[in-house]
Amino acid sequence: MNQHASLNPGYTMTPKTWAMLFLLGLIWGGSFFFARVAVQHIPPITLVLLRIGIAALAIHLYLAGRFGLYPALRQRWREFLVMGLINNVIPHIFIFTGQTQIGAGLAAILNATTPIFTILIANRLTADEKMTPAKVMGCLVGLVGTAILVGPRAIAPFTGETSGPPLWALLLPLAAAMSYGLAATYGKRFRGVAAPVTAAGQLTAATAVLLPLALLVDHPWTLPMPPMNVVLCVLALALVSTAYAYILFFRIMAAAGATNTSLVTLLVPPSAIVAGMLFLGEQLSPSGATGIVLVLLGLVILDGRVLKHLRPSRV
Repeated sequence: MNQHASLNPGYTMTPKTWAMLFLLGLIWGGSFFFARVAVQHIPPITLVLLRIGIAALAIHLYLAGRFGLYPALRQRWREFLVMGLINNVIPHIFIFTGQTQIGAGLAAILNATTPIFTILIANRLTADEKMTPAKVMGCLVGLVGTAILVGPRAIAPFTGETSGPPLWALLLPLAAAMSYGLAATYGKRFRGVAAPVTAAGQLTAATAVLLPLALLVDHPWTLPMPPMNVVLCVLALALVSTAYAYILFFRIMAAAGATNTSLVTLLVPPSAIVAGMLFLGEQLSPSGATGIVLVLLGLVILDGRVLKHLRPSRV
């Protein structure tokens, strides 16, 4: 087989495509680092508003009304509103609130359970995506890894253990992953809509929801001006990890297909973990490392391609 042959028939993974995929994993992993820095100075809801609102503006400027953007916004605003809620507003608020107490790497690996919850939700809500033995195994392995990550805090009230983050901070990224899983299933109704339009539509709708919410809850006009490093993290979070990441994601999908693009899920947690260790002094416990390995292994099993290549070929 050619070394650049696609893992998904019909598409080719060229060196350029692999480079873009690794870049996207680095960018999305970096979002957890940027958020961890910024959320220490900016309340979570206001931080989500800044991330989504600035990114929405950037995407609109990039599209400049192409792909039938404005007619789509008028005709499908209700669907964009639902998508904006479950794919942007709710999960981002959950993740950023959790990150007030947990590090970038841990938040990223907990949120990496998104494909597991996507499979579980799709199995219940759709007729064309049912469980297979590989999916069952992948979900079980991933959930065991999640239990190892969350378990010690869950039983802390019974053991008297006081160290470590609170349980709610660990559960919020998991709740965000569930919301992303629901969004992945709901997003099927946007088939036939240009992908950049779907991105712009949900970001616009999410901004419309977040603006009054942030004004009501955080009173941002009363907040002190954050230091420059935090401002830069907010801009990176919005322009690089959201707006540019969407554009890059669509380019990879057009070149390599959805299945190959999904490999980015495996690249996000390592980049977030490394960034947290290098720049924030975060540490990884042996049990945490075990949980992370199991979650990633579960994702590999769910992806299925490694197991397929390991099976002996029939003559």
